[in-house]
Amino acid sequence: LLNVVAIAALILPSMVAPSLVWAKTVTASPANYKAKLKTLVAGDVLELSAGTYPLLAVSDLKGTASDWITIRGPASGAKAVIAANPCCNVIELTRVRYLALENLTMDGKDNGGSFGVSAKGGSNNDVAHVRVENCRFINFGGHQYQVAISTKTPTSGWIIRGNTILGAGTGMYLGNSNGNEPFVGGLIEGNLVKDPLGYCIQVKWQKPRPANHPALPAGRSETIIRHNVLIKDNNKTSTGARPNLLVGGFPQSGAGKDDLYQIYGNLIVNNPFEYLLQASGRVVIHDNILVGAKGTALGLRNHDLPLSVARVFNNTIYGGSKGISVSGSPTEARVVGNLIFAAAGISGASTDKRDNLVATVAQAASYVASPSLVLGQMDFYPLAGACEGSPLDLSAFASDVDYDVDFNGQSKGALKTRGAYAGSGQNPGWALAAEPKPLDPPQPSPDAGVVQDGGAGADGGAGVDQGPSPGDGPTADGDVVVVDGSADSGASAVGDDGGCRIAASDGSAEAVAFALVLLGIA
Repeated sequence: LLNVVAIAALILPSMVAPSLVWAKTVTASPANYKAKLKTLVAGDVLELSAGTYPLLAVSDLKGTASDWITIRGPASGAKAVIAANPCCNVIELTRVRYLALENLTMDGKDNGGSFGVSAKGGSNNDVAHVRVENCRFINFGGHQYQVAISTKTPTSGWIIRGNTILGAGTGMYLGNSNGNEPFVGGLIEGNLVKDPLGYCIQVKWQKPRPANHPALPAGRSETIIRHNVLIKDNNKTSTGARPNLLVGGFPQSGAGKDDLYQIYGNLIVNNPFEYLLQASGRVVIHDNILVGAKGTALGLRNHDLPLSVARVFNNTIYGGSKGISVSGSPTEARVVGNLIFAAAGISGASTDKRDNLVATVAQAASYVASPSLVLGQMDFYPLAGACEGSPLDLSAFASDVDYDVDFNGQSKGALKTRGAYAGSGQNPGWALAAEPKPLDPPQPSPDAGVVQDGGAGADGGAGVDQGPSPGDGPTADGDVVVVDGSADSGASAVGDDGGCRIAASDGSAEAVAFALVLLGIA
């Protein structure tokens, strides 16, 4: 027997690497969920039955990259509702890794203080690799500073996917207003954030990062914000207006100085007081649809930190006094192939501005199917041949995520079309609506964001920039500016308690079985 054990000890490491994970699915109710929560280990699933749960404090749970710990409610039917208490946040995360929260409903009771999912505690906390998916956040609108999803600790590797946030004070507030507690390498996709008092989403600016914090990667990271629907109503709070989406700059030295935001495929609608999208730092913004700004739709500017890199291409913008404003002296500012219907097109210092199509709101019906400010009526898919020009040179964007697919996820083909859609005629994709944009085909699921080079995975914007109206003659950079209905160049107007499984990181179930036979226990 000793010889068999010795042989198995030699064989197991080579056949099953690096470890065996005995995982279980545990069913819990409001009466016993706290006790069962404490038993979870890597790979476990805690299934909460339908009902109302007082609070969910999750601490000291560590999954692994291959075996997450999952807490989930029913996928259909009656919900598992986690209800706020004025004392505390609804779900508080402390010292957790590789934790997934799925199919839960968070009820903030509009009490003005309780957040939904929270990771706080500054540098004393250690939270990374959290997935919040298919959850619903309601009644977080008691104050602008009542937030559905909040991080105020240095953290990385979050996936925030397919959630619905309705009427919150702020939808997502990621990072801290003082520039500490950075949010790094996140993936935010497929969410609906509707009618917040403040931001739909804000990712805060970042000071130099704390050295050697265990939750932060050492290498370059990208935060991806894609395929979200971000809608504001006409309410302005007493504390001031906020953009729908604001992303702040990265550290100007040390870890994170080369990080990047990739923002694409989003529908951003209505803001009578502020930008629809405001960005500083290093950003890539492409194939978004921005509708219903009163002032400037897209503002690229200093906000705590300066704008340094902006690559803005193939966006569709409708409404407002101006489409795009570039402020400051960025080292790279490319504005290419956008479709803009506004009183003015593009202002500011761009290092590469070309092949944009600019017309007024009144002229939009000559270019797209159904220009409108009303969801359910708006359709910005191009009319046949109306938004085309010479092929776009997108080679400068070849390193950017999904640079060659449009708002619908379709190939850009010959690259002739301006704006967020690559085709013309009948829209083959999702009809714009106040509902989650389908992630179909399914989007890749990286650990979160993009982490490269060896790494591990509520204050508002300023007013409206003023700039020139569309010009009266052809432009040297290939832009098409439509005046009095005519184009200057290039375009034509027309549940088991205690069940277990063995998880081998290389998927070799046969190897496990063979080794157990050698041990005489199978």
